Amino acid sequence: MRYVDGPGTQCEVFVQAPVERVWELVTDIALPARLSPELHRVAWLDGADGPAPGARFEGHNRRTGMPDWRTVSEVTELTGPDTPAGPADHLVFAWAVMDADGRYGEPVSDLAGALARWHFDLTAEDGGTRLRESVVIGPGRSGVNLAIDARPEYEEKIVEFRLGELRTGMTATLEGVKSAAEQGN
Repeated sequence: MRYVDGPGTQCEVFVQAPVERVWELVTDIALPARLSPELHRVAWLDGADGPAPGARFEGHNRRTGMPDWRTVSEVTELTGPDTPAGPADHLVFAWAVMDADGRYGEPVSDLAGALARWHFDLTAEDGGTRLRESVVIGPGRSGVNLAIDARPEYEEKIVEFRLGELRTGMTATLEGVKSAAEQGN
């Protein structure tokens, strides 16, 4: 699996709560910052106060042994209960992450240079919600590229390692959403 191929991964969980309740949680961008091992702070930008197509938010990330870094994300898809094309039984919240500060190369503000694309998919199922979170990394440069540049012979292992880290974070986020939705928090 090579970075240039746009590798990705996904996780899912069944939540015993209505899709509208799960939607409230996954579109609260502050929630993953409380649950993720990497993302620790987020804020809407440009006067936005919630998700809308084109709305942007910044994320502040940290990992052991690395300096903290900032990304800027843009909402690329939003099909919710209050959106024009939003069926009540299938909702989507997606965004692309850019290296706006140029940490990994030239600064990126264009979606075509996203370093990752994230996606929540919610489907009503058996009185609850099937919640899927997925990510595709690339094509923009990221920390994965720095590792590959240093050790190109290990590219496939580096990519798989990063996808494993992302799955760990997604699992924590999904389990946190499940807990909050089912306990009414």
